[in-house]
Amino acid sequence: MNQSTASINTESINTDPWWWQDVPRAICGESPLPNNVDVLVVGSGYTGLNAALVAVRGGRDTLVLDSEALGFGCSSRNGGQVSTSVKPSLQVLTQRHDEQLALRLHSEGHESLNWLEAFLQREQIACDFIRCGRFHAAHNTSAWQKLRLAIEREHPSLATDAQLVSGAEQTAYINTPRYFGGAFFPHHASLHPARYHQALLERVLASGARALGHFKVLNVEALKNGSFKVTTSLGEVQAKDVVMATNGYTAKVMPWLQRRVIPIGSYMIATEQIEAERLQALMPSQAIISDSRKVVYYYRKTADGKRVIFGGRVSSGEIDPLVSAPLLKKELNLLLPELSDVAVSHSWSGKVAYSFDELPHIGRERGIYYAMGYCGSGVGMASFLGMKLGYQLLDDPRGDSAFSDTKFQTRPLYRGKPWFLSPSVAFYKFRDQLNF
Repeated sequence: MNQSTASINTESINTDPWWWQDVPRAICGESPLPNNVDVLVVGSGYTGLNAALVAVRGGRDTLVLDSEALGFGCSSRNGGQVSTSVKPSLQVLTQRHDEQLALRLHSEGHESLNWLEAFLQREQIACDFIRCGRFHAAHNTSAWQKLRLAIEREHPSLATDAQLVSGAEQTAYINTPRYFGGAFFPHHASLHPARYHQALLERVLASGARALGHFKVLNVEALKNGSFKVTTSLGEVQAKDVVMATNGYTAKVMPWLQRRVIPIGSYMIATEQIEAERLQALMPSQAIISDSRKVVYYYRKTADGKRVIFGGRVSSGEIDPLVSAPLLKKELNLLLPELSDVAVSHSWSGKVAYSFDELPHIGRERGIYYAMGYCGSGVGMASFLGMKLGYQLLDDPRGDSAFSDTKFQTRPLYRGKPWFLSPSVAFYKFRDQLNF
C-alpha cells in the first residue's frame, strides 16, 4: 500500500523496531533472585553486558538485571551506526581542559571503533559489521566550509582520512539536490544492533553470568560491610559491587546519576522493501549518512540493500511512534522524493542520553560504578566503556579511561526531567529551517 505524507495508514505500521524481526526480544520466565552475588549490573544493554562479560570471565559471580525484557532499550533500537564520535572538537576540549586530556579523549573515541571490530572478530559475532564509511552531508555551503576547515585542521594523531566531497560528487552516496557536498569518513562502520546485542548476551550467559528481565531495581542501600542491598520489584539481593548501566533509562533509584543525564527520544522508521536497483540509483553506496543540521537525521540502507532505515528528531517534545512516522517519512521524501510512494513498515523510538558537556562519563559514586551519557554514539562507546567498567571492577589497569578524568556535570534545578528540551529543540529546528 502506498503512503503519502498527507495521509499515512498507521494501522499497517509495526511499532516494534525493524531489527526485532530478525532477533525478537527474549521472553523471560520467572526466575528466583540469588541471595548474594559479587557483581550486580543494572541494565542489560551494551554497557551492562560488556561489563558483565569482563567481570564474569575475571572470576566474579555476576548478575544482570533489567526492568524490561533483556535488551529492550536502545541497544536493540539504535540505527546501527558506529563512529569515532566525540562530539566536542579538539579545540573546544583543549579550552575546557588541556591539550593532553583533549587528545586522550579523542584518542579513546578512535580506539572504541577499532576495539569493537576486534572484539566482534575475537568472539566470532556475526552481526553484519562492515566498515562502510559515513557520508556527513552539508545542509548548506557554510556547513561545507566548516567541514573543510575541520578536516584541514585535524591533529596528526587523530587523522580520520576524511575526504571532502563536492556537491557534484555527493551522488556517489546520495542522489539529492538538498545537500551541498560533505565529507566521507572511510573508517566508520555499521552493524545489526539487535544481532550484536543477542550474541553479546549469549556470550555473557555462556561465560557463567545470570541475566534476568522484568526485575525493576527500586533501591540500592550501602551496608556497613561495604556491600549493597539491592531491592527489586521481585525480591532482594546482596552484592559486593553494583554497576549502573542505564544510560537513557536512568531512574530515580540513583538521583545523583539521574541529575547528570538528559534522556532524549530518538525516532526511526523502516520503509517497505524497495527494488534493489531503484534504491541503488538513489543511494549507490552502503555508507551510513548523517547531516550537519543541529537537529540531525541519520539513515542508511539495510544490509540487503532493499530498505531505508531513517532516524532523527521530528518534534520538540516526546511523541508516539505512530505520530513520528509520517513526520520522518516527510523528511525522507524531501531528500528523496522518488521514494514518496514507498510505504513505512515500522516506526519506533528509543531513549539516548546526553550529558551537559556532550561527553560520555565513567566512574564511581558512593561506591557504585557507572558509565553513560553517550550522546547518540552509544554503539561503540557504550561497548568500549562497558569493557572498561568490567576491568575497573577487577581492579585491572586496563580499566583506566580519560572519560574518568572529566567532571560529570549537572545544572541547578535539574532533577532528571529535561524541561528545557522542548524549547531547545524547537529553537534549533527553527535555525535549521532558516538554513543557518
